[in-house]
Amino acid sequence: MSEDRGSSVTLGGTLRDQRHRVVTQLRNHFSFASLLAILFLTFLDNTIASAVLTSVQAKLHAGVTQLQWVVGGYALAFASLMLICGSLGDNFGRKKIMLIGVGIFCAGSLVCTIAQSPTELIVGRVIMGIGAAGSEPSTLSMIRHIYPDRRRRARALGAWAAVSGLALAMGPVLGGILVGLWSWRAVFWFNFIFGLAVLLVASIALPESVNDVRRRLDGYGFILATLALSLATFATISGETMGYRSSTVLSLYAVAGLSFIIYFVVESRTAFPMLNVEWIKNRAFSGSAVVAFTSYFSIFSIFFFVALYLEIVSAIGPYTLALDFLPMLAGMVIASLFAGRWVGRVGSRVPMMTGCFLAGVGVLLTDYVISPTVGLNSLGWTMGLAGVGFGIIVVPVNATALISIPAANSGVAASTINTSRELGAVTGVAILGSIVNGQLTVNLTQRLIQIGVPSAFRQEIITAVITGSVNSRAAQESRVSSAAIKQIIKEVVNAAYAAFTHGLNLALTVSGMLLVASAGVSYFTGTAERASMVVDE
Repeated sequence: MSEDRGSSVTLGGTLRDQRHRVVTQLRNHFSFASLLAILFLTFLDNTIASAVLTSVQAKLHAGVTQLQWVVGGYALAFASLMLICGSLGDNFGRKKIMLIGVGIFCAGSLVCTIAQSPTELIVGRVIMGIGAAGSEPSTLSMIRHIYPDRRRRARALGAWAAVSGLALAMGPVLGGILVGLWSWRAVFWFNFIFGLAVLLVASIALPESVNDVRRRLDGYGFILATLALSLATFATISGETMGYRSSTVLSLYAVAGLSFIIYFVVESRTAFPMLNVEWIKNRAFSGSAVVAFTSYFSIFSIFFFVALYLEIVSAIGPYTLALDFLPMLAGMVIASLFAGRWVGRVGSRVPMMTGCFLAGVGVLLTDYVISPTVGLNSLGWTMGLAGVGFGIIVVPVNATALISIPAANSGVAASTINTSRELGAVTGVAILGSIVNGQLTVNLTQRLIQIGVPSAFRQEIITAVITGSVNSRAAQESRVSSAAIKQIIKEVVNAAYAAFTHGLNLALTVSGMLLVASAGVSYFTGTAERASMVVDE
């Protein structure tokens, strides 16, 4: 009798343990899903704005420089605040800072939905970037708390990398569908509504996580880094209109450079640096940071400028834009899914080198086939190849950074790599935008002189091109003009498109060559050590 009673007690205990494990696993999966939703939301907005550019141009009369800030303002705020927000989460609660960040992101989305001018839209995008900086860093470090088991944690980190790539690639596709269904404002309504849903789910699903010992915040490092990044970006974009030899632009560059120098001096002497300068001496870590920077620098030549070109010059609609970007989406997703196992078998060197090379070749081939009449048949496979390369890059870059730095610092290392990515996005939009905008004005001026357009009308035409109103104004003039005037208008529009194409060709060539060069960097800095991307204390 007593043996039967003992057996029933043991059986009951076993059932309770099994039930507890199942409930724990479900809770962990629910928590992890909410983290992935936050990650998806913040990374999606790096590229989803590419689908609204021409619509914003037409409705809000925004120039190319203002469109650069619509994209770059988000990435700049994201990059500048990511490390400090990661430290705030460590000290005061990762869930708390994450939820505050999602709330700010939603507020910025709401500002964008009601924006009546380019300036208001840019302000909203910067607010969204601040929110993204608060919510994204802890998505990686909290995985360690949700999945203590190393094997499950490795799978979760693979899913993290795949979702980040998926979000980037889905931006133009989802954005194009939303714009086609309604207008550019639909993109930001989606952000607002989806953000609120994520905020609600995360507040219920996520456990709080905070370090036992608080580290002093690196306020000086934060101020100096933000000042340097902001001034350098502002100078690069402002130089398009003010001239890169103007005293204002040169002064901004000088102050930015001095701020960077002081930043590294301060970081090398402070007890709790935002970025440990000693890590820069680590070849593998520095190499992964460089590749993270160059890959995002180059990827925005497609997400920003190719999208803008297709919408303005090829005159495609939002649905066609979404269709044209589908091969790139498929390439990034498929490649990121198998890249994790590849890195686990052979280390990061070969996959990272291969990804950079394929992405570079894809960008250069996209440059080769791009034309006003380009379609999915010719553009799809080149962008798909670039997508495969970019999808491969994501995993080994993270893996190299995480295995090259002591495990206790892996969360900060991952945030540093993400910061490098966002800096690449900001710099790519600024520098490549300067190339495109410069060619759009200089090259167009030369072409207008060649076809005999008087100087009094040249600036008016250039302004119409930059603000995206050249087509509508040309159509209005053609309805009431003679055959000779119509021919001149046609030549002016063709000259504008040719100037845009020339600028785009230069931007894509720079991006493609930079990626091919990054393949060499990967060879010398990558590692053959097998990596599981495990984040530990």
